[in-house]
Amino acid sequence: MIYFDSAATTLQKPDAVPAAVAGAIHTMTTPGRGDHPAARQAAELMLQCRTEAAEFFGVPEPDNVILTTNATHALNIAIKSLVAPGDTVVISGYEHNAVTRPLHAIGGVSVRIVNGRLFDPEQMAEGFRRAVDRDVRAVICTHMSNVFGYVLPIDEIASVCRERGVPLVVDASQSAGVRPVNLERWGAAYVAMPGHKGLYGPQGTGLLLCGAGQEPSSLLEGGTGSLSRQQEMPAFLPDRLEAGTQNVHGAAGLLAGLRFVRGMGVERIARQEGDVLAVLARGLRKRGRYRVFDGGESSVLSVVPLDTDPETLADRLAERGVAVRAGLHCAPLAHTTAGTAETGTLRFSASVFNTPEEAERVLAML
Repeated sequence: MIYFDSAATTLQKPDAVPAAVAGAIHTMTTPGRGDHPAARQAAELMLQCRTEAAEFFGVPEPDNVILTTNATHALNIAIKSLVAPGDTVVISGYEHNAVTRPLHAIGGVSVRIVNGRLFDPEQMAEGFRRAVDRDVRAVICTHMSNVFGYVLPIDEIASVCRERGVPLVVDASQSAGVRPVNLERWGAAYVAMPGHKGLYGPQGTGLLLCGAGQEPSSLLEGGTGSLSRQQEMPAFLPDRLEAGTQNVHGAAGLLAGLRFVRGMGVERIARQEGDVLAVLARGLRKRGRYRVFDGGESSVLSVVPLDTDPETLADRLAERGVAVRAGLHCAPLAHTTAGTAETGTLRFSASVFNTPEEAERVLAML
């Protein structure tokens, strides 16, 4: 299989990832639920995972790194901790349903959408400068569009939020592991990310990075292995947000993935992935039968075929052993903004395990 669907989930993992998961399954139980080697090893593993993530993503304290089931889980905690009915929030026009559906579920939220042109960061930054005022309760913004690979000007957006005292939530689902992500530099209230995409961890893993002074609300209440006599959830992190038995085996794989990414460096990873998709983008443009959305700096490439529909073309490629994704990619707002809501797109998304030769083989099939 030629796998070009890593924006959904990376399929090829570093060898250390499945090895770490298997090792944890055979040696670790639940942290805080016993004073025996299996529980102590699990507690140490979770601390190592938090520490690695804190160092990599600019989090002041490892305890402010929350292990979640995915980025959607993390975003729900962040959004529902900050936003209430009657509040006003600002989002970009490229947000995923993981942002828009929680806002809809809260109800009574006034949402201002900044609809900047694709691959025009200056216009997008100016749009946020105009939209963010004293009435805004929070800004929620993706770092990189999962549909188009558009890298939003998050440094400038974060600067606007700091100047105006508005909490910032960053969805780093597509950028973590590919672009520099730094909670402290941005001064963000929260940064959410999955473990199973650019961090090469297992599915069912994610991270919520909590800024200093934030008091997130729990989505789940239950056992934590701490303060068991009281009925309220512990006030301190990470226990407040991690009720129930944790995914220690997944965290072991996530830790191995984090170490792989840190060892390679995000700049090298971005360069390799960008080189692969540049081959595809050039080849598709030469053929003239595709509308190509390519910002030239991403591991995500979307196209609209002009002589068929994206789903049909995706099916034909799948028959030939090529994995891609077609449709709206759980981000209808992004398609509305870019003018592709009627058709959706065919998306190619790379990982560090893809090669230019694979891109040439796909072009030959097309």
